[in-house]
Amino acid sequence: YTRPLAQSALRTVVTMKFSAVVLALALGAATAFVPSTRMPRAAVKMSATAAAPAVESALATAANEARGLAMDSIAAAASGHLGLPLGAAEIGAVLWGQSMMYNPDEPTWPNRDRFVLSAGHGSMFLYSWLHMAGYDIPMEEVKNFRQWHSQTPGHPEFPNSEHTTPGIEATTGPLGAGIGNAVGLAVSEKMAAATFNTEDHKIFDHHVYALCGDGCLQEGVSAEAMSFAAHEKLDNLILLFDSNDVTLDKMAEFTQSEDHAQRFDAYGWDVITLTDGHDLKAIHAAVEEAKSNNNGKPTAIICKTIIGKGIDEVAGTNAAHGEAGVEFVDGARKSLGLPDEKWHVSDDTYSFMKEKQAANKAVYDEWTETYAAWKAANGDKATILEDALAKKRKSAAEIMDMIPMKETDEATRASGSTIINQVSDALPTYVSGSADLHGSNKNYIKGAGDFGSGFGKSYSGKNFYYGIREHGMGVIMNGISYGGIFTPSGATFLVFADYMRATMRIAALAELPVSYILTHDSIGVGEDGPTHQPVETVSGLRVFPNMDVMRPADYEETAAAYAYSITKGMACGTVQTTGPVSLILTRQNVKYLTGVSPQERRDGTMKGAYTLVKETADLERIIIAAGSEVQFAEAAAKELGAGTRVVSMPCMSLFDKQSAEYKESVLPSSCANRVAMEAGVSGLWYKYVGLQGKVVGVDRFGFSAPGDITFRELGMTTENLIAECQ
Repeated sequence: YTRPLAQSALRTVVTMKFSAVVLALALGAATAFVPSTRMPRAAVKMSATAAAPAVESALATAANEARGLAMDSIAAAASGHLGLPLGAAEIGAVLWGQSMMYNPDEPTWPNRDRFVLSAGHGSMFLYSWLHMAGYDIPMEEVKNFRQWHSQTPGHPEFPNSEHTTPGIEATTGPLGAGIGNAVGLAVSEKMAAATFNTEDHKIFDHHVYALCGDGCLQEGVSAEAMSFAAHEKLDNLILLFDSNDVTLDKMAEFTQSEDHAQRFDAYGWDVITLTDGHDLKAIHAAVEEAKSNNNGKPTAIICKTIIGKGIDEVAGTNAAHGEAGVEFVDGARKSLGLPDEKWHVSDDTYSFMKEKQAANKAVYDEWTETYAAWKAANGDKATILEDALAKKRKSAAEIMDMIPMKETDEATRASGSTIINQVSDALPTYVSGSADLHGSNKNYIKGAGDFGSGFGKSYSGKNFYYGIREHGMGVIMNGISYGGIFTPSGATFLVFADYMRATMRIAALAELPVSYILTHDSIGVGEDGPTHQPVETVSGLRVFPNMDVMRPADYEETAAAYAYSITKGMACGTVQTTGPVSLILTRQNVKYLTGVSPQERRDGTMKGAYTLVKETADLERIIIAAGSEVQFAEAAAKELGAGTRVVSMPCMSLFDKQSAEYKESVLPSSCANRVAMEAGVSGLWYKYVGLQGKVVGVDRFGFSAPGDITFRELGMTTENLIAECQ
């Protein structure tokens, strides 16, 4: 079942790799798998299901019944994607019926195997198997596919305030992202094992599985993530490629001609090709071989499948991708031997899957004993782990107390370079990384080591070197967050945030506690010119629901912004929320503000906006500014007279969450004479100045010149602000 490959060496490795497994299968071995050296206890027990004829028959029946569930639900919804659930049914049977380690009664068990559906449009594949595997997804919810408030939305969603479907390990969203999410989950497992396992007790030793299609691999993010995974030797990662040679518009050959096996091999992955991706024995052997590897290579299993298998009228064609086969469902169900009763799962299948659940439960019970012994022997580690899993952490006020106040005129990225170390001390499971810009972003956690393999790195390191892979960084960070233990942050230049915009959107949608450190935030970048001077990017991030964008003005505001990024609303009376935070930091130096005390600036930042300069006479005007422009507003107030108020607004969305009374105290409705200033596009500021107000912004691209000149020529000066106010 191996396809000849152009590289004879690779072909030889793949063939030899399976010789023992094939022999065992041919002899009808009771347990056809290669014992795992990586997981000597759990893997063997979890894989004890035989690939004998009776088991194979039960798996084949389950696969066809999973096909039936997908057909019935998609037909009922008149919406959905039949192709993958039907074409990959045998893959699901092997994973949930034989190979994966999970406990549906404890779906968040920290040492469970993870499964990520990168091709999320095939969501009925996942819902069907989770239902049959005993997760709390009743048949009524399977029937309710794609309906409002159901547990079975069109694409799988990680448990959040909208959906709490158990067994969903990632909101993958756009194609390809799930591969990167799986890499992030594999990173999390490696880091957890290195951080918490001891010689006497291993509490983390699970695997991460992902299922992808041609579309996932055509998206460039797959290359970024797979390259990173191979380079950092994530051999706990198994990617199953549903290789059916089909995309939505055309057969895949219309748009691609690459050899995927050679591509994966070039990255540094082990590659297994199954010419029949419906052969249960072959799939099981391949998965068990991948689990047994501890050679520093992730494994890609290429499964040559027939899309829409079971609906002969469309199977193997691009018409099978969506719901085009719905009109043929009744006939297909009969051909598969399914009864007239829709949404049928036989008692035999439920019984078979319950046997698997019982085997899993035995391993889970043994793990809980190991965990109890580990906890008794490692109290400090246990506290860190349990606090991380419970999202228990110091309050923002406690964290700010750990960050000393400092009167300094410096770039806010420089402020962040010291503050991030106190944040790491406050939250031991906080990690950071950069897309090849640590020296510029200044987000390196000192003394914490570097994550990865080789070159002095280790899996307990807290600094990630992502390479020039912003999109990959974004999906991997989301994956780390899905892991539930580590709180990731990642850095790049603000202008490059657009490379990972899709992943930032998913982080906001999935309510992930991820933070982005985005430096070089405006035309102040200067000499690099307009290609690197973001004028629209901050506003573009502010419009994401559930994304708090913090653009601090000085060291003290930066301290509060960092504290907020890992607590998001837990202090200072703000609304408790979840989700990502973007920290927007300057390249150039900014003045240390003096309008109110450092503590008042920190507390005010925690509310999104505050009065920095209070008028000492009747209120005549309000100047609102953010980031590096606040220094100009504070200076302008001294010239404009006693009736001028200055409001620093580092975070619009956070200010919007405050009480009506607080907002009125900062921006009294009695004063309509308002001017806002920011070195970026002006549009969003009219919400705060009103149509009668004025915005001093930059509604054009910049130019290459020293930063002070770009600021002067584009009106970002105290003098111009005074003129605009008068």
